[in-house]
This record gives sequence, structure tokens and C-alpha cells, in this order.
Amino acid sequence: MGQQAIKKRQKKENRSVEKGWRTASTSDIHELYEQSVQEPEAECELIDQVWSELRGRKCVHVREDFCGTSAMSMAWIKHNPANTAIGVDLDASVLEWARKRIPERLTPEQADRLTLIEGDVRAAATDPVDSVCAMNFSYYLLRTRDELRDYFKIARSHLVDDGLFLLDAYGGSESFEEMEEDRHLDGFTYVWDQNSYDPISGEAVNYIHFRFPDGSKIEKAFEYHWRLWTLPEIREILIEAGFSDVVVYWEGSDEDGEGDGVWSRAERGEACEGWVSYLVAMK
Repeated sequence: MGQQAIKKRQKKENRSVEKGWRTASTSDIHELYEQSVQEPEAECELIDQVWSELRGRKCVHVREDFCGTSAMSMAWIKHNPANTAIGVDLDASVLEWARKRIPERLTPEQADRLTLIEGDVRAAATDPVDSVCAMNFSYYLLRTRDELRDYFKIARSHLVDDGLFLLDAYGGSESFEEMEEDRHLDGFTYVWDQNSYDPISGEAVNYIHFRFPDGSKIEKAFEYHWRLWTLPEIREILIEAGFSDVVVYWEGSDEDGEGDGVWSRAERGEACEGWVSYLVAMK
């Protein structure tokens, strides 16, 4: 795939837009983030797929940990009229941003099926759900095995008896490099900055910058201090946390070697420069 990891398989690059439509002073970083990084509708489809393949029934109730703007939760609500979603995030400001946009994104009936909670995902108590989802690599902020195992145990406790815990992960040879990569999107340029990586601790500092046709920019719009976890480590810690099994979903490739958006269970991957995968942990 090349270094597509943080790109989240976006297909929006190089769209024709009016030059100068966006500037740093007139842009909202959360809106830019959603357009640059997230594909909530595709993730809803993936939830349906893994539940059909692994459990033979529909998933209805979802908890989105580290929900941020709650894009996935809102997409899940709209995905099926029976669906409910709980979003949990520690950042009060981004949750307020999400709440203000509920009227323009959801009908009143849909909004009634959404619950947003400000709090640490390790402490927020909620009723059991079919799936807990931890997307956009946010759990990478837990930088020790003990911290990550404790969170995975808590996520497991929030699941119904046949529940599934869904996470995404990224890696590949380029993910360990200190480098910048940019993409031209809808009137702005998204820059993923792998600013530093320590091979001894596995800790990385990454930034997202946004740049605009008029030359203005938003530097360090988002900042991440992560542990760059590998797939074997994540799978092992999930099992240590009490999950019965962990399945990896790997993306197929098109004729150009780019990700094709088709996800399949896999025991072996490809030594790509950059990849994104999903893990499904079974309670």
C-alpha cells in the first residue's frame, strides 16, 4: 500500500476545488480532521461484516471509545434505525463540538439513540454493548503493557457475552521513520508528521498540520505522544486481558498495489511500507 496508514484509506485526494476556498483563519480543525482521517461509513460496514462472519447475527449497540467528534457513533446511528451508540472521550471541548453539530447531522429520533459521555474510557461505566470500538489508533496513547492490558480488560467488561472488541492498527517500515507526508484534499493539504521515534522505548511523537492554497497554515493542529505498538504485541495483550481469540482483518490490494477496501481474515500479512489493519477480539 505504501505509507497509507494514517491516511485511513482515503480516496479523496486530488479533487477539483476552487483555489483559495479555505484558509487557516476560516477553517475548523475538527472538520478538517474528519475529512482527512476518518471513514466512519466504511467502519460501520466493517462492523456488519465481522459480526456476520464471526457471530452470525447483527450488531446493534456500540460504544465508541476515544470518540472525539463522534463521527463513527453518528454514522452508526444513521446506519440502521435500530442502532444505538455511546461515545466516550476525555476532551470536553471536542465533545461540545460534537454536541453542537447533532441537530445538523441527526434527526431528533436518531439523536435519542446517541449518548455522549465526558470521561476516561477506563472509568466511564456504561451498560454492556455488542461492540466496543477503539479506532484512529487512539489507544496508542497507553504506552506500557500494563496500561494497555488494563484498558483492554475494561473494554472486555463492557461487552455482552458474545461481544466483539474492534480496534485498528497501523505499521510498516515507513511507520518507524521520522518523515512528513502530505495529501491534497478538499481545498487544503493534510500533513502527517512523524516527528520523532525512539526505537528503545517504541515511543513516537506525531503531529497533524494543515496548509492552505493562500499560504496560510495550522501547524500542530493535533499532537500525539504514542507507543507504536506492533500487531503481535496487541494480540498478545488482548489474550492476556482475557479475550478468547483475536482475528486480524487485512486489506486486499488493487492492480496498482493500493488498498482496495476489501477486508478479509488473515494469518499472514504483507511486508508493506505502510499498512492499516483491524483486530477483532472475541470475549
